[in-house]
Amino acid sequence: MTQHERQLEVECFILACRLLMQSGAETYRAEDTLLRMAASQGYTEAESFVTPTGILFSTGHGHPIKIAQIKTRSIHLDKISRINEVSRKLSSHQITVEEAYRALKEIDRACYFLNQVWQILFSALGCGGFVILFQGTFIDIPSAAIAGGLGYTTLVLFNRMTKAKLFAEFAAAIVVGLVASFAVNTGIGLEANKIIIGAVMPLVPGVAIANAVRDLMAGHLVSGLSKGAEACLTALAIGSGIAVSLSV
Repeated sequence: MTQHERQLEVECFILACRLLMQSGAETYRAEDTLLRMAASQGYTEAESFVTPTGILFSTGHGHPIKIAQIKTRSIHLDKISRINEVSRKLSSHQITVEEAYRALKEIDRACYFLNQVWQILFSALGCGGFVILFQGTFIDIPSAAIAGGLGYTTLVLFNRMTKAKLFAEFAAAIVVGLVASFAVNTGIGLEANKIIIGAVMPLVPGVAIANAVRDLMAGHLVSGLSKGAEACLTALAIGSGIAVSLSV
């Protein structure tokens, strides 16, 4: 095997792991995928250390360590499914490393999100549904939908302008609280708490909390604690934004 072929294999393994982490997968899933792909190509002594911000990988004792940085993280469940499909095909020798690498590159370039206008629309509709789920009244559905839609719009705009996730979530929560208070004070809505609870649901870090717990249960203490801390900071930003808006 040439040096180029060996390097391509390592790049393919790390790319799959990095894409999984960037798409919101659990750390143990990403590390298991990385090691399974490596073992399928003969690297049975491969070692890895994966965190939410970086990957350390070596094909075995005495071999150099490859480092990859993870700069962004979001939720792409469809992308996770496609990456797992590629890794399974490679592990079962249905495709070659070159084909797997090309497929992963295509997944990396592809955009699986809907247009942001549709994202805002569906977020608003979901917020209205959550009002009923939390035993609210049908009268509060329009208010929750408007508050949730405006809050998600604020999140998107502030993320684009500041690149500061916590500040964007804080601003979005303020908008949700102000809209809910306005709706109740003008008689459009009845229960501000139900409107607020329904409207903040798109901001709640549910997947991050679930991943943090699953990583802790799998023994990945560093990843579990860091993801849990990130989720707690998001919850703090949401709660602080609602408190500020209600106090105003």
